[in-house]
This record gives sequence, C-alpha cells and structure tokens, in this order.
Amino acid sequence: MGRITALRVVGSKKRFNVFIDGSFSFAIDKEVVVGHGLQVGQHLSADQVEELIQANLFQRCFEAALHYLSYRSRSEAEVRQRLYRHGFSDDVVNKTILELKERKLIDDAAFAQFWKDNRLLFNPRSRRLIKLELRRKGIAAETADEIAGDLDDEISAYEAGLKKAHALATLDYSEFRRRLFGYLRRRGFSYEVINHVVARLWQEQQTASV
Repeated sequence: MGRITALRVVGSKKRFNVFIDGSFSFAIDKEVVVGHGLQVGQHLSADQVEELIQANLFQRCFEAALHYLSYRSRSEAEVRQRLYRHGFSDDVVNKTILELKERKLIDDAAFAQFWKDNRLLFNPRSRRLIKLELRRKGIAAETADEIAGDLDDEISAYEAGLKKAHALATLDYSEFRRRLFGYLRRRGFSYEVINHVVARLWQEQQTASV
C-alpha cells in the first residue's frame, strides 16, 4: 500500500488523518493509533489498512455502547437496537456485543433483576406486567419467567396502592374504590387481587381515623 508520511491531529486530538505517500488515506481515532503503534515512516499493506479501518469502526461502536450504558443498565436487545440506529453493521455490532458480555457490561439476567427491583421499589406492578415489560426489552421468556416468578401480586398491589390510598383518604368508599381500582388495574393486577387490596386499605384507613 505505502508508507505513512503524516499523522495529522483533527479537532480535539481524538482523531488523526493518516497520509500515505503524501496523500490523505483515511481517518482513525486516537485509541486505534496508539493501540496499533502507528508512526510516520511505517509501511502499511492494503490488508493492514483495512484492519485499521475495521478496528476504528469497532472502537467507535464500543464507545457508543458505553455511552448508552452510562445512563442505566440495558438489555442486549436494547444495546443492539441503539447501535444499529447509529448505522453500524452486523459484524461490528456482534463483535461489540461479545466484548461487552466478556466484560460483564451487559447481562440480561442481571438487567432483568435490576428492572424488577426498580419497579418494586418505585412503581410496583403485577408479575404479569413486569414479565411483559421484560419481554419487550428483549429478555428471553425463560429468563423473564425466572426473574418474575417469585413475585407476590397481593404484596405488590398493596405496596402500589398504599400511597395512592392516602391521597384518596377524604373520599367516600364508592369513589375511593373506583379510583384505587383503576389505579391498580392499570398496573396489571387481577380483579381478585385488587378487590382484596382495596378492602384492606379501606379498612386500614377507617381504623386509623378512629
């Protein structure tokens, strides 16, 4: 292919333009330049140039994945979809996903547990609805079933309805039941579970107000 005659910094020193035999050939990130030990005077074959270009694509894809994961835990399917939207090819995405798995940066079982725990803590909902949310996140049915399998809808519905019941404390039973029923129904709980929880919360409020 030829000899590197210049490595010119672009912008904030994160990218370099590579010149071969006096002409611009390609641009790559600083990490790839350093990682491959590129220097002026070095000879590159056509295969080596292609290897550098592919390494740079992987580096950019990996960094995009890390940025996406920096906000919160993600499922493998979510990361894949994000990288595809950035325009990366199957080969680069697959390689990136493999690297993320090896570094334990994506783990669908751990993500599913995180999702369930987060829901229970901040916005309790039914076992069925949590499983449905996990499936929509790309979690395998077997994993979703295992993670959500130990949930008790009666307990979750009570936790979900407790704060709401306090806000409805001034209402009569009919309106209290109507609003709380709808609230819990939207969180995926069954008619039977809701009936039990509404009756329990109403009784607790009446007892507390005596």
